[in-house]
Amino acid sequence: MARTIHSTKILLAGAICASALTMTPAWAVNDEPLAEGWAPSEWGADDKAGSVNRTTPEMVLKATRLVKQGKVATLGKVYQTGIPAFGTRGWRMTIPGLPTGGPFGEQELVYNDEYLATEIGQIGTQFDGPGHIGVITSKGHYFYNGRFLEDGDINAYGMGSLGVEHVAEIGFVCRGVLLDAAALRGVDRVPVPKESKRGDPGIITDEDVNEMVKRQGIDPIGEGDCVFLHTGHGNLWHPTEWDSYSPQEQARRVAATNAGEPGFGISACEYLASRKIILWGGDTWATEAVPSEGTQPFECHIKMMTKRGIWNIENLDLTQLVADKAYEFLFVWSPLKMKGATGSPGNPVALY
Repeated sequence: MARTIHSTKILLAGAICASALTMTPAWAVNDEPLAEGWAPSEWGADDKAGSVNRTTPEMVLKATRLVKQGKVATLGKVYQTGIPAFGTRGWRMTIPGLPTGGPFGEQELVYNDEYLATEIGQIGTQFDGPGHIGVITSKGHYFYNGRFLEDGDINAYGMGSLGVEHVAEIGFVCRGVLLDAAALRGVDRVPVPKESKRGDPGIITDEDVNEMVKRQGIDPIGEGDCVFLHTGHGNLWHPTEWDSYSPQEQARRVAATNAGEPGFGISACEYLASRKIILWGGDTWATEAVPSEGTQPFECHIKMMTKRGIWNIENLDLTQLVADKAYEFLFVWSPLKMKGATGSPGNPVALY
C-alpha cells in the first residue's frame, strides 16, 4: 500500500510539472484592435506592405521636382561596436583571418569577409517593419492587418507574412519633409520630457507640427509624404565625432541617449496619420517622445504601425539637412529584402 501511495505521488508530481511547463502566462490583454476593427486594412486582408501602398507614379514624379540644387545627403549613421542601442542590443563585427581566404593563382589573390552578430533589423539607423510591434489580445499577439504571432507561417526563423521583404518590394520614393523641432523650441537639443502630458516642451504636438510647417514656409504635409523630426537629441551620438570621444564619454552619451528622448506625442502622430503619410522618422531611437504623452508607452508605435501600417525609421542623421535648411527633398530608400525580418538597417538618401 505504501508503495502504491508513493508511486501515485510521483505520478501526480510529474503531471503538475508537465502542466506547469505548458501553461501560458496570464497576461493582461488589450482588445482594442479587435473591438475597433483594425483589420482588414484599407488595402485588403491580404496586404503585407501597409501605407507605402499609397505611392503613385504621380507622387514620385512630383517628388523628383524637389531636386533643385543637385545636393545629396545620406541619412544613415555608422554601424559600429559601442553605439547607443535600446536595451541589450549590440553590434559586433569581426574580420576573421586577415586575410580571411586565399591565396589564389599566380597573382596571389587574397580576400576578407566579415562576420556580424547583431539584431540586424533593430540596431543603429533602423526601419521598424510589420513584424516589430504588436499587442497582446484575447485572441493572441496581434500585429498589422490582423496577423498573429500564433499564425502557422511565423516562427523563430522568420515572421512569415509580417516579414520586412513585403515592404521592400515597394520601397520609399517620396516627398521628404524635415520638421526642425530644435529650431521651434529655440534650442540645440529639445529636452527629454519631464511630464507625460501635452505642454511639456519635449513632446511635439499636432499644433507644433503645423507651426513648424508654417515657419519653414513649406506646403502642408500631404498624402504620400515621408516626415522626419529633428530634435538634436540624436547628436549625443554625433554623426562625425563619435570616434573622438573617450570610452568614458561614449558611455556617458549612451546613458544619456537611452535615458529618454524628445519626440512626437500621440496628438502629432494621429495628425500625421490623418494626413495619410507613408513613413515617419527622426534623429532618435524611437521617434516618439519617451516618456510619452499619456500613460501608454510607445503609443505612436502601436497606433501608427500596428493599427495603420505607417512604418517608422529611427536614428537618422539629419544634420546636413538642418544646416542647409532643406525642409523639402526627394527621399529614396528601401529596406533590405531579408525574408521574415522584423526590420532593416540602411542608409537613406535625401536629394534636394
